[in-house]
Amino acid sequence: MAAKRKTASKTAPKPKPAPQKPLPFPEAVRRAVRAIPRGEVRSYAQVALYAGRPGAARGVGRELKTLENVPWWRVIRSDGVLAPPVAVEQARRLKAEGVRLEGQGTHWRVQR
Repeated sequence: MAAKRKTASKTAPKPKPAPQKPLPFPEAVRRAVRAIPRGEVRSYAQVALYAGRPGAARGVGRELKTLENVPWWRVIRSDGVLAPPVAVEQARRLKAEGVRLEGQGTHWRVQR
C-alpha cells in the first residue's frame, strides 16, 4: 500500500500589512485634544499618553502654544489647577462649557 502524502498548499502566504508609522507628535496632540468632549478636561499627561508619548506632558504644553483650531482650554495641570498665564481666559471658556471651577483672579482649580 502506498502511503498518502500531504501536499503543501499552492497558495502563497498572505503578506503581513506594513506597520503603520506613528503620527508626528504635533498631529497626535491635535487629535488627542480634539477628542476631548465639550465640558470635560484632561491633564497634559493624559493627552501625552493618548498621543502615544507617555511622559511627554511638557511637550504637549509646547505644542498647544503653536497649534491652531484646537480646544486648548480643555487641557489642565494634573493637580486640577489652571496654568496662571492663561487661567482667566481658560476659566471663562471652561465655565461656558459647564465645567465647575473654584477660585478667582489667576488662581483657578477644576472641581472634581
